[in-house]
Amino acid sequence: MAITLTKNMTILFQGDSITDCGRGQVGEGEMGYGYAYMASSWMSARYAELGLRFMNRGISGDRIEGIARRWDRDCIRLKPDVVSILAGVNNTWPRYLNDDATPDDSFYNDYYSILKKTRDTLNPQIILCEPFILHISDDIMAWRDDLDPKIEIMRKLATEFDALLVPFDTMFQEASKRANPSYWATDGVHPTPAGHALMAQEWLTCVSGL
Repeated sequence: MAITLTKNMTILFQGDSITDCGRGQVGEGEMGYGYAYMASSWMSARYAELGLRFMNRGISGDRIEGIARRWDRDCIRLKPDVVSILAGVNNTWPRYLNDDATPDDSFYNDYYSILKKTRDTLNPQIILCEPFILHISDDIMAWRDDLDPKIEIMRKLATEFDALLVPFDTMFQEASKRANPSYWATDGVHPTPAGHALMAQEWLTCVSGL
């Protein structure tokens, strides 16, 4: 299932640092340097006749509850036709580094609330992207006990809201058979340029078949 592209539609990328990627939070045209920039550039070239508009409102460090707090400002007010969300890893790592866990039910409730508000207010096409970690060490690998249930929640929400799911975690697990996990993300979380390019390619394939 791909999204339906129409002329002059607005596509909004939302998430944390992996989406933010230095966008500077200045001006609606700032896309950063990561997968959102790469994917939007390719789509802009491929579908030039449609005049697609892209926005990036990812904020480094955000958890899903932080995204929910700013949702009116950074989504609803912008009235996008398509919303792509990548969030979740910041709800996992604090459990292991700061003893600051996010219960799965809280993760679900916050995510559900923004999706319901978005559907009820704007009814855009929704894209949900799997959060991910790469197995660069045994310590990072232990995070899967927390992340895997949240990925399952994402998949459940994609079904509930008839959203398109982009399987970034599955993609990186397969990619790590071709190259060392650190090739794709040196710290297991933040993608390298190659990792971002792989994400952009997966996003484009799922979203528009490119």
